[in-house]
Amino acid sequence: MSKEKFPEFVELIKNKGKLFGPVKQKEKYSYEEIKDYSELDFDFQRTIISPKKFITPAKYTTLRFVKFGQTEVLPDDEPQIVMGVHPCDIHAIKILDRLFLGNIKDPYYAKRRENLIIIGHSCLPDDKCVCQSTGTDMVEDGFDLFLTELDDFYLLWVGSDKGLGIAIEAENLLEENVSEEEIQEYVRWQQERSSMFTTSIPSYKYLADIIHLNYDSEVWEQFGEKCLSCGTCSLVCPTCNCFHVDDKIMMNAEEGIRERMLDSCTLPYYSMVAGNHDFRPDRTARLKLYYTHKLKEYIGRWGQPSCVGCGRCIAYCPVDINVITVSNALFEEVCETQEVCDQ
Repeated sequence: MSKEKFPEFVELIKNKGKLFGPVKQKEKYSYEEIKDYSELDFDFQRTIISPKKFITPAKYTTLRFVKFGQTEVLPDDEPQIVMGVHPCDIHAIKILDRLFLGNIKDPYYAKRRENLIIIGHSCLPDDKCVCQSTGTDMVEDGFDLFLTELDDFYLLWVGSDKGLGIAIEAENLLEENVSEEEIQEYVRWQQERSSMFTTSIPSYKYLADIIHLNYDSEVWEQFGEKCLSCGTCSLVCPTCNCFHVDDKIMMNAEEGIRERMLDSCTLPYYSMVAGNHDFRPDRTARLKLYYTHKLKEYIGRWGQPSCVGCGRCIAYCPVDINVITVSNALFEEVCETQEVCDQ
């Protein structure tokens, strides 16, 4: 698709539902509703909050109840289209899909996911991107359409029946035949992009074992002393999905609502149970839970870690606790010499 035809393509997409895309706000980017093509800005590495906000909102009502009855509140049927989703965030959605659409299907997630159209977009890494280490810098499924931006045109990849339907409607905007020269341009772009990654997670494929060997390491205490328990890491992480449920009774004591809100295992009182017993009262225990679950335990359950290398924890943790600093510290702890670590 020629870039000259892209504004017309966006107008076609807007007719499918409410369109959201990356919008620059000062020096940061976020997914906002798009009213005009000019608002879109694809020149970014990451948004503050990932597209998970469209399928696991920060707060929503699941139930309305009165004294002698209740009504379940499901999301509405309005389609939402998210354009400009990077490969790492698509991998994150795939992880959430396995969790919420598995043996026990979450009806709230399922409804939002059913009505979500994902249009991916290619990207270039910065010094915080570690998706090459996690194997999530490329994506082959999990999207409806994917746009690879080259010099004068987009390559449009179809990933679902929904995406195929849109591509058929946009037939007059697309060129079906891709020339050998255009293929070579795509190959050169991929090679150049691959060479741009400058940050990696050391010995990533052994990281689960390294965490296991260092479970009682003093490294956790050192990070625990720095941690502010602010929950930023969970808020910006595209795969964090912990939540809590709160029943609110109205002043008349005759009606109320049940709300579901995102939570974080790094926050105080997250592990509080009946009798006011807290399984993880100190920051070190909570921080260790966060990283062992994300980088080790998830592998045992799903076959892969739940880190997709997006770099948000690197960009936004105020005290520099992130997947890189934690991995480096644990890796150095298990190495016998610095020379081995360098290898």
